Amino acid sequence: MNIRWRANTHAADSARWAIVLITGLATSAVVQAQAVYRCETQGRIGYSHEPCVGAKVIDTTPTQGLDKSTGASRKGRDVQREEIKRSLNEAMRPLTGMSHEQTKVFERRFKLPASAQAECKLLDLRLPDQEQIVRNSAQAARAEVKSVQCQHNGEIT
Repeated sequence: MNIRWRANTHAADSARWAIVLITGLATSAVVQAQAVYRCETQGRIGYSHEPCVGAKVIDTTPTQGLDKSTGASRKGRDVQREEIKRSLNEAMRPLTGMSHEQTKVFERRFKLPASAQAECKLLDLRLPDQEQIVRNSAQAARAEVKSVQCQHNGEIT
């Protein structure tokens, strides 16, 4: 009986992943946005794909609005595709158990070897802690720089 349950579970998992794959293939891939960081160094503001001390992540999601004068939709094809994909993913959520964002991650990693997928999952668990450490160190670094600037200007901190 235990063997049958495992076989049925395996078949259900296979069907779930097949549905996700078909959904992903049915809609064309949207260009994956990279994180963009706003960095301020010596009073100058710059933007980069690599973080710096005190960097802030900038939302680069394309606008999805209406034409204000006519009220007609003026969405680009990429935005329309993303909306369709989001709708399909949310409709398939009861079967796959994955949100739209989780499905996008799964699709990007689908062709990776199993070892790389496992490493990605491990890094997904570690990433929030690492980001918090970076935020904390950036705050400490800003405080230190401010302290040095104040001492240099003759102020006491």
